[in-house]
Amino acid sequence: MTDRPRVIVTPRSAPGHPSLTRLAQAGYDVVFPAPGRVPSEDEQRSHLAGAVGYLAGVETISRDTLTSAPSLRVISRNGVGADAIDLAAAEELGIEVLRAPAANAQGVAELAVGLMLAAARHIPLAVTAIANGQWTREMGTELAGRTLGIIGCGNIGRRVARVAAAIGMQIIGYDAYPDPQYRQDGFRYASLDEVLETANVITLHAPPADRPLIDDVVLTRTKTDLILVNTARAALVDDNAVLAALNSGRLAGYAADVFDPEPPGETALTRHPRFIGTPHIGGFTRESVDRAMDAAVDQLIDRLDSGRG
Repeated sequence: MTDRPRVIVTPRSAPGHPSLTRLAQAGYDVVFPAPGRVPSEDEQRSHLAGAVGYLAGVETISRDTLTSAPSLRVISRNGVGADAIDLAAAEELGIEVLRAPAANAQGVAELAVGLMLAAARHIPLAVTAIANGQWTREMGTELAGRTLGIIGCGNIGRRVARVAAAIGMQIIGYDAYPDPQYRQDGFRYASLDEVLETANVITLHAPPADRPLIDDVVLTRTKTDLILVNTARAALVDDNAVLAALNSGRLAGYAADVFDPEPPGETALTRHPRFIGTPHIGGFTRESVDRAMDAAVDQLIDRLDSGRG
């Protein structure tokens, strides 16, 4: 046991990261409830009981979990999203929630572009064929000259736009709060309806809403050659509607890096030949992890130290 104030650390990529040495040097006891994996709610509660800080990953942090942590003052996320945290409960309990905006933007943007290309050229099918000693090919589509629709034009969406412009795509973007100062060759803002109805490729970079953004009704309005990419939030897409659209041919391809639950297990969607799935690797690059961990640790120390002694 130690008298040092405790900070629990749960991101799967955190164990062994050098930025954590700063927490120890600042006088905090660093504890890993579930090294290398997402902790259960019971594991969170058992380690949070005496903790003052929480460096959090993608796990759900419920009201019940927060109320079981009377000493907790600060939650610092190693990413921008905080929708897995009960923010209302945190505010009521006086727990500050910090984020690391843009830390993983480049990694997610590059993956989104990679998934577009993989879907357009049927790369997973080709790779699997060669690995199995086969010579199976499917006619692909060039993205140059096609229209990319970006839903959510923040740090990630804008990086995707830059790469798409270099490829030669025309880009239209919808954002709930468009930035009138933003300029990018080949890009213009558009209504959500225009994006959904005219884009050949749609990539999602928006926060979740009360209901899925992409559902069966929306998919009757999109182009029949649409490639849909989701590296944002699983809740943005109705998986059953997407599966039906893939089966009917209304949707040319769907690529996702996010699932609910994670891992998703084997489902009709994950087995579909026009589906490409990756295991939440958008921000899982050495550079993104370093930026996110550095920001999360620095913010956590700053806030915790401001209330000490």
